Amino acid sequence: MGTGERRLKRLIVTGDDFGLSLPINEAIEQAHTNGILTTTCLMMSGAAVADAVARARRLPELGVGLHVVAVCGRPVLPIEEVSGLVGADGRFDDNLIRAGFRYFFLPHVRQQLEAEIRAQFQAFRETGLALDHANAHNHMHIHPTLLGTILRIGREFGLKAVRVPFEPDFQGRSRSLGARFVAIWIDAMKRRVRKQGLRYNEYIFGLENTGQMDRDHILPIIKDLPDGVSEIFSHPATGRWDGIDPAASDYRFEAEFAALIDEDVRVSVEASGAQLISYRDI
Repeated sequence: MGTGERRLKRLIVTGDDFGLSLPINEAIEQAHTNGILTTTCLMMSGAAVADAVARARRLPELGVGLHVVAVCGRPVLPIEEVSGLVGADGRFDDNLIRAGFRYFFLPHVRQQLEAEIRAQFQAFRETGLALDHANAHNHMHIHPTLLGTILRIGREFGLKAVRVPFEPDFQGRSRSLGARFVAIWIDAMKRRVRKQGLRYNEYIFGLENTGQMDRDHILPIIKDLPDGVSEIFSHPATGRWDGIDPAASDYRFEAEFAALIDEDVRVSVEASGAQLISYRDI
């Protein structure tokens, strides 16, 4: 590429938490067939995972990754095999910081974590779906222990791409102190992913406004999309469901779904010149 030559804009549009509920599954299928969504990530312990797999099998152009769950959810292994990872309710810890410390400092917990992550990759393989990429619920793969485990085990299961949750300064908005601290970990993450020869996105949009990625949030991003590979992710659903995580109680699921099938959004993508892709196309 010559000096000053612009790079192609490529855009991955992802709906997270595929398999968590029927309203999510419905929205992801419709946003892919009637909108701009190209990619999703499957929760193997989700209550509606069988329905999600059935939908994915009839959508060959949909990129489906593995959404590794190690917090704020349930394991795929029997509870007695991961007692160091879950509480009395059989769920992973909802406190990300506490979980992160335990995963880093306690060897027996790390061993169970490795077994659980391997079981999630194996469960994905058994669906027969092609593995588009991997990421983690609540972006926990930023954590060096989880990332190392996902990279090591993932290669055994044909992993070729990983989501890097780096959201750039955008439209004059500067990052918070917390975001600047996380950026140090993101830089380390990129180095590890590159060393493994895996593909990844350069930018991501949806962190700052998680749960609020409606039409008014997505349109300005598309208008000013940077060159290179970007990902816009959201949490679309056709409606609410029983058992929504309290941390997501204010998410605008239906508005996020509406944005993905909005005609103005589709036209904006075309006008931007961005090529819609999945991770397999990087």
